[in-house]
Amino acid sequence: MWNLNDRKALITGGTKGIGRATVLEFLELGAEVLFTSRSENDVLKFEEELRDKGFKASGLVADSSKNEDRVKIKEWIAENWKELNILVHNAGINIRKKANDYAEEEFRKVVEINLISPFELSRVLYPFLKKTGKASIVNVASSAAIQDVGTGVPYAMSKSGLLQQTRSLAVEWALDGIRVNAVSPWFTKTPLTKDYLEQEEKMKKILGRTPLQRVAEAEEISAIISFLAMEKSSFITGQNIIADGGMSITAL
Repeated sequence: MWNLNDRKALITGGTKGIGRATVLEFLELGAEVLFTSRSENDVLKFEEELRDKGFKASGLVADSSKNEDRVKIKEWIAENWKELNILVHNAGINIRKKANDYAEEEFRKVVEINLISPFELSRVLYPFLKKTGKASIVNVASSAAIQDVGTGVPYAMSKSGLLQQTRSLAVEWALDGIRVNAVSPWFTKTPLTKDYLEQEEKMKKILGRTPLQRVAEAEEISAIISFLAMEKSSFITGQNIIADGGMSITAL
């Protein structure tokens, strides 16, 4: 059971950071993988890299915040798989600003991609998940969902909402054989955080709050996602696993 053999998995935002690490780990564990990205170049490049590694995975150019692209994903699964065992909502964005500095379209975009899109895509793919009788949804949230970590209000409130979405869907879809869980990373080395982590003062402050004295590698988060996708975690649903190097347990 410590594998994902014969499991069909969709990973959004699968060409970079945590999504990329999750695609690679799922393939190593035996899953069939479909990943999405908004960039055609990123999809083609990652597909080629995976082929060179001896893996077979499919990439789809799709923005899960757009209804027509959610339909595109649904149609691909209907044509190629007809069912879905694992759905990983990894795609996300952030725009770091003070609350009063956001234009309306900026904060709405953050909330749309981080919160609304996972809800809508889960609903669109629900029939394929239910069909398996044993499906798993994993939402990539954030430490910002639990406490203020300076990411900006729209990002924090979108990820906090994603945690409640996790809990509520877990209850509503439990009898359909669909588990719903989340993982909340602290700062992780990804393209989204690269510029921020390269600022010496910012990194010093992060390490000062982290007992393990480092930020996470994307593979450390993908390992948690893989566990939640496995049958080994079959009695876990509606939960949020915090991966923060001990940050949230410190008082000073």
